[in-house]
Amino acid sequence: MDIFAIILWPIKWAIEAILVGFHTLFTAIGLESEAGLTWVLSIAGLVVVVRAALIPIFVRQIKNQRKMLEISPELKKIQDKYKGKRDQFSREAMSRDTMALYKKHGTNPLSSCLPILLQMPIFFGLFSVLNSSFNGLSGVGLLNEQLSAEFGRATLFGIAPLGSTMVNNDGNVWVIVIAAVLIVLMTASQFITQLQIMSKNQSPEMKASPMYRQQRILLYILPVVFLFSGVAFPLGVMFYWFVSNIWTMVQQFIVIRNMPTPGSDAALAREARLAKKRQRRGIVEPADEAEGTIAVEEPKKTQRPQPVSKNRAKKKGGR
Repeated sequence: MDIFAIILWPIKWAIEAILVGFHTLFTAIGLESEAGLTWVLSIAGLVVVVRAALIPIFVRQIKNQRKMLEISPELKKIQDKYKGKRDQFSREAMSRDTMALYKKHGTNPLSSCLPILLQMPIFFGLFSVLNSSFNGLSGVGLLNEQLSAEFGRATLFGIAPLGSTMVNNDGNVWVIVIAAVLIVLMTASQFITQLQIMSKNQSPEMKASPMYRQQRILLYILPVVFLFSGVAFPLGVMFYWFVSNIWTMVQQFIVIRNMPTPGSDAALAREARLAKKRQRRGIVEPADEAEGTIAVEEPKKTQRPQPVSKNRAKKKGGR
């Protein structure tokens, strides 16, 4: 057993446990044990469990992105300080100052990649489980010989085995067609998810930073990577990937709509929605200082009668 297999063993065991658990649940409610739909839904259940477990990581990612926004002015000062300096000493000094800034605020630019990095072992683990089942081998845990054989024979839409790939399809044209459609859907969903973050949930300061330009480059590079790497993945893994991207898209939509980055277009849109909502409810907002405050008329004070002096009284009486 190689080192890669040793590392994947506990991940494969957990994947098999989740798959078998959902398979048992779906068969208990009436689905056939050997049906491809049962195993496809089990893979979708695997997505739900994995992505639900990653929600705390996602929340931490949001917080780190906000911190990166806060330190953007300080980061620009460091970059301006070493601008035009190409010597090794200056580069090392700039790197030290940048890392010190990240450490001071408890953030890191790589935190945005953490959710997908944590999912990579799941991709490879599911790939290994599918490959073993497709080749008639039993699993390492709860996926016994019978269940492994059923998983290996399971098909997507009843025509394409889940363990087949575009390069290993036994002449099944439907495998190539479905794989091509899944690759396009995977790539498009990944691109749309990143695009909605960069176009709606970035403040003007963030858009002016070098990190934003790097993210724009990755916006176009990553889909191309997925486009070519998807050719070697089994249909079951690509289905997992696509459902996971849909989860990410919906999750990002909810976050951007309800907890947008301050100063971003999404934040302005949210303020506009809240203002319309308050207007419909008849809530009158106090006028801003810039528009002038509403003057409140104070009640007039009643004037007390002035006492009449003695001299004045005498003159009045003398008349």
